[in-house]
Amino acid sequence: MSTPYPVEAYKDLLRKRLKPKRFVHSLNVADAARMLAQKYGADEEKAYVAGLLHDITKNETEEKQLQIFADNDIILSDVEKSNPKLWHAMSAPPVLKNELGIDDPDILGAVRCHTTGKAGMTLLETVIYIADYISVERDYPDADVMRTLSAQSLEAAALYSLQYTFGSLSKKKLPIHPDSLAFYNELVINHERMRKQ
Repeated sequence: MSTPYPVEAYKDLLRKRLKPKRFVHSLNVADAARMLAQKYGADEEKAYVAGLLHDITKNETEEKQLQIFADNDIILSDVEKSNPKLWHAMSAPPVLKNELGIDDPDILGAVRCHTTGKAGMTLLETVIYIADYISVERDYPDADVMRTLSAQSLEAAALYSLQYTFGSLSKKKLPIHPDSLAFYNELVINHERMRKQ
């Protein structure tokens, strides 16, 4: 099957840009994303590409990422300024667009919100968000719970991931991104609405 995306070239690029562990993670997220896309009916090719490239700027310096923001008129909120771990999701879409020529809004959107989530997530965005949590090398305490939930429902897995993340952030006294709160609230409200039907 031919593809408009030069996947092998992307892999070669990632091998140069990422640390070995991060490169393996990217391959695994791509595989997890394709599996979830197949199960839930998202575009498998876009899922694989977004999963593969989601961390393309993860190993860039803070200075380089700040330059990407400046060059692309991206303004950080106070919450984002205080947590550089979020930056790669914001710096990646301009790199994908400007350096790789990827202008598909589905892929760019999925990469953009893979760390925080947001209200109104598309199916592909949700697939990439969950794939990042369940890739095969992930070994955080509740990774197996997330894998089990992701096989049952993307919404259940997303809700669990947010509860897990909020607990971790609050223990470290780190701020919670408003997009994550909006995603959580939407999931809870929808869950309650479905329960009452």
